[in-house]
Amino acid sequence: MLKAIIFDLGNVIIPFDFKRAYARLEPLCKYSTDQIRSRLRATGLVQRFETGQVDERRFVKEFSQTLEFDITYDEFCDLWSCIFLPDPLIPEELLESLARRYPLLLLSNTNSIHISMVRANYPLLRHFRDAVLSHEVGAAKPSEAIYREAVRRAGCGAHECFFTDDIQLNVDAAREFGMQAVLFQSTAQIEDELRARGAL
Repeated sequence: MLKAIIFDLGNVIIPFDFKRAYARLEPLCKYSTDQIRSRLRATGLVQRFETGQVDERRFVKEFSQTLEFDITYDEFCDLWSCIFLPDPLIPEELLESLARRYPLLLLSNTNSIHISMVRANYPLLRHFRDAVLSHEVGAAKPSEAIYREAVRRAGCGAHECFFTDDIQLNVDAAREFGMQAVLFQSTAQIEDELRARGAL
């Protein structure tokens, strides 16, 4: 029996593509997309930002220094948030229907710049009762700590939580924690999964 439904955010509720940001970064610095990825990966900066170890201003400063370019804070936030595409993957009607019967929660590896932009531009997020965000919790999927926090906020047992994510590693970790977790492939597939559990 389900008592809470938990969704990942990126590429489950809202599609994103980091190539959009890389395309805007390339003209600003002397590095190719592959070099941008490798230089950022070597610093661990994005992971530190997404687990709340650095704040926005420090992140932008270190990011700019790593890629050796100059940009204002507001310009960077616009560039960094251009990864999100306008049309949600999950219809608002489905979220609204589910929210009438279950607490809906977001469980996302994200950062303060991205979540601010998303909340300002995607009104369908109002259907979620709570959001468990890596930069606020200080832990990211697939760490057990973030699943524990999600279940705590859901107010029920892990086995009573349905969770979907687009990354298999995160799904496997949620299952190990006891959640009913499935890999997100399409809205129709998630509807089938929820219907099979009596949620639709």
